[in-house]
Amino acid sequence: MGSTRAAIRYARAVLDLSKDQNTVDTVLNDMKGVVTTLEGSKDLRLALQSPVVKAEDKRAVLKEVFSTASKETIGLIDILVDNKRIDILGNVATNFVDLYNKSQGVQTATVTTAAGLTPELEAKVLAKVTELTGSTDVKLENIINEDIIGGFILRVGDTQYNASIASQLGRLKREFSNSL
Repeated sequence: MGSTRAAIRYARAVLDLSKDQNTVDTVLNDMKGVVTTLEGSKDLRLALQSPVVKAEDKRAVLKEVFSTASKETIGLIDILVDNKRIDILGNVATNFVDLYNKSQGVQTATVTTAAGLTPELEAKVLAKVTELTGSTDVKLENIINEDIIGGFILRVGDTQYNASIASQLGRLKREFSNSL
């Protein structure tokens, strides 16, 4: 979704600014809203990435969509449009939420499952995250991908733990072909 390093820099700057202004909670809600809105609207994502759509039109659309946003969030939109980086808005918002969670000691774990998380699987995954990180304050994000058949793939920061059936089948197949 664009340059990650730049997105982290912008996210950190907005987080610092919102701390100075005592508006972290408001901006956090804005950023969650940006992520949800962009995930939910392919048209908006395509418009932001399109070289054909004029910068001022992108600015106008975003200010309309996020008309109730804080001045910090509107300021971010303006800076990204001015710097021709508006295509990374979603990335900046995601990084803002991650940086905020880290500053609060909350670990975010992404869990990929074939179907939605069952309470049993969620408990198993949370136990694994605690084992991997030592953190008991964990926020789970669930991604559904039928290709993994069953089990789960867990990603916490740079660590990935693959307990999917597809991965186990692949391992069995390799062991089987090696023993022939």
